[in-house]
Amino acid sequence: MGNIKFCKRDIENDKPDSVILINYSAFNLRIARFTHQKKYKTIFYISPQVWAWKESRVKIIKKYIKKMIVILPFEKQFFKKWNYEVEYVGHPLVEVVENYKKEHDTIRQEPNIIALLPGSRRQEIQTKLPVMLEASQNFPGYTFVVAKAPSVEDDFYMPFLVPYSNVKVVSDGTYSLLMQARAALVTSGTATLETALFGVPEIVCYKAGTISYQIAKRLVKLKYICLVNLIMDKEVVKELIQNELTSENITKELKGILFDTLKRERIETDYRALRNLLSEGGDASANTARIIYDSVKG
Repeated sequence: MGNIKFCKRDIENDKPDSVILINYSAFNLRIARFTHQKKYKTIFYISPQVWAWKESRVKIIKKYIKKMIVILPFEKQFFKKWNYEVEYVGHPLVEVVENYKKEHDTIRQEPNIIALLPGSRRQEIQTKLPVMLEASQNFPGYTFVVAKAPSVEDDFYMPFLVPYSNVKVVSDGTYSLLMQARAALVTSGTATLETALFGVPEIVCYKAGTISYQIAKRLVKLKYICLVNLIMDKEVVKELIQNELTSENITKELKGILFDTLKRERIETDYRALRNLLSEGGDASANTARIIYDSVKG
């Protein structure tokens, strides 16, 4: 509550011509109500995921937000069915990843490195990393590298890693790791999209507590949980969800993306199509700046 009050007071003191809200919907939709009441022109960049759950929040968005700027291609069509026109600018990660690749073009893919991205929260790491590591034992000659979350100390990972001689950890080096990796095991989230933009065939690994999963399953009405598959509206990468996330299933799917040439080629083709979708119209950041400028000026 303190942050909400502070933000409202700050806006009132500054008396801006426009207010630009970025992501963080739980907070910013409350601020949007306030800015609407105070008659400030309100622009929202990066839509709340109303297409996944609580679709009724679109009514709030339509009422309080003058201009919505979205970064996922299917969001434009989603809002259209609610008679709400939004601006699709492309995804800013395309530019971020491309710039990184240009600046680090000396890094080369290694044929025996598998990236493990088990998430950024302790609970999800505890749930998924042991299963990933167990599967690693079925791939002699490969080095499995865990991308450590910046917010989690090294000591937290050590008990999981001790039994495995073919596993390493990198800190603050996820992009460098993806430049080198031949394949990846990735917890669902933005990391699945980053992995795809680096062109690394991946398996999406997701598991939550039984009660949490059952609640989410009833609230979230989506065919896929992975952004890559959601954007492409088909299974580009395999999703191992809940009880399907086993060492045996990881082993089977990982062998497929490592050794099946046709499967790798199909994934690479779909990744190129994904990148094209996400970069429609050019530079997402420049597009966003232009739309905001035009909206404020108008």
